Amino acid sequence: MSHMIETMTYVGATPWHELGVKLDAPPTTREAIVAAGLDWEVGLKDLRTVDGEPVSHRATYRKSDGTILGVVGPSYHPIQNAQAFDWFDPFVTSKEASIETAGSLEGGKRIWVLARINRDPSTIVPGDEIQKYILLANAHDGTLAGRVGFTPVRVVCHNTLSMAMGDGESRLVRVFHTKNAVDVLAKVRDIMNLANQQFEATAEQYRYLASRSLHAGDFEKYVSLVFPPRVKPVVARSEGALAVLRDEVARKSPTLEVIRGLFEEGVGNSLPGVRGTYWAAYNAVTEYTTHHRGRDAESRLNASFSDGALINRRALSSALSLAAA
Repeated sequence: MSHMIETMTYVGATPWHELGVKLDAPPTTREAIVAAGLDWEVGLKDLRTVDGEPVSHRATYRKSDGTILGVVGPSYHPIQNAQAFDWFDPFVTSKEASIETAGSLEGGKRIWVLARINRDPSTIVPGDEIQKYILLANAHDGTLAGRVGFTPVRVVCHNTLSMAMGDGESRLVRVFHTKNAVDVLAKVRDIMNLANQQFEATAEQYRYLASRSLHAGDFEKYVSLVFPPRVKPVVARSEGALAVLRDEVARKSPTLEVIRGLFEEGVGNSLPGVRGTYWAAYNAVTEYTTHHRGRDAESRLNASFSDGALINRRALSSALSLAAA
């Protein structure tokens, strides 16, 4: 494997890509952490200047081989991989959820665990279903606070979507690296009891998008909201002239043309009840971010924890806003 995916395991077809070591059946949490190559701990090292003076920041490192993972602040306390998997254990042992994929990125700097909630999928239109997942992502280099939350996945395309906007329980729960971080993770179990309700509420938004057709010109407007064009400073005689310039830049955008193609011919977008709707436009964006954007599948997976997720959320809110206009 190349440098971004260090180790990974999955059951069946992974929702985001076709990488990693496949397991024949859903694993226990112990089996999963071993198969994913995540059965190692993170330690902290004191740092000094080249002159030997102590500094407040420390380095994180992998105890199994001494690999330096990053530099963190004095209040940072690592959430160990075992603690992340232990958090899933009650769901796995009770058969409420099944671990489907887990692994590490960038030499162990980032890790994730994805578990499918064992509930019936939500049907948006006949033949187009949304499966329900719990995602835990963590960074050992201080660049990402531990996050856990709900992640819908469109079955026909295996592309990650966004949860309902404006609802506190639907957003990823941020767990900062403090001494009580493990206690905070434990409290998230209470929030997870609302998972099915949250997914169904979001599915209603998706069904609404599927009920609304795009009018002429709305597609380019939608893409420009999701991917704001970068317009160089110009002297324009009027706001109208500047608007024309923005439209011209948007029409020349290669991203626009890729997404237009996915809107028309993307996986699942030709289904009756999907074609030509805001649901198809939204799925064109999410298929782009999870399957086409970036250099390769690994970079897209890494982006799923950062700007890719932000783009998908902006795509959902923009689609809902335009559909209601």
